Amino acid sequence: MAYAIRPFRADDAPALADLTLDAIRAVGSAKYTPEQVEAWAARHPGPDRFLERFRNGATIIVAADADDHAVAYTLLEPNGHLDMLYCHPEHTRRGLADQLLVQAEQAARAAGIERLYTEASELARPAFERAGYTALNRRDFAISHDRQDGTRSVPIHNYAMEKCLA
Repeated sequence: MAYAIRPFRADDAPALADLTLDAIRAVGSAKYTPEQVEAWAARHPGPDRFLERFRNGATIIVAADADDHAVAYTLLEPNGHLDMLYCHPEHTRRGLADQLLVQAEQAARAAGIERLYTEASELARPAFERAGYTALNRRDFAISHDRQDGTRSVPIHNYAMEKCLA
């Protein structure tokens, strides 16, 4: 399947919200418990979040399929924080994460950003390592999660990673 890497458009927001949840729920279970996946998914609100982040200066880079539907994306903040890298489960293992990270690095360099940093999940860590990021440390934390039986604090982890561009 052919893909195009392109800038975010406002009409991508619903697809990005949906694919984020699909990715967390379908792929997350490979490295995280069902409770962790549920808490992680609950942290991701709908399409308005993408529109707000874009309006506030984030660069969102999209991978689109042959029909121009968004199937993967990354979100780069003006300070060099790469906040999100998600791919729809039906489009994983096709090099999209690698392509998106290359494009994010090019956008960062063009903006004069000298350091990229992220908090990578167990699932995303290999893509960041392939792109030249270094793991600084494992971050263990908890996500407060509202459930029918009350609020729970769910332990989870990711990795602080960085890549110097200067």
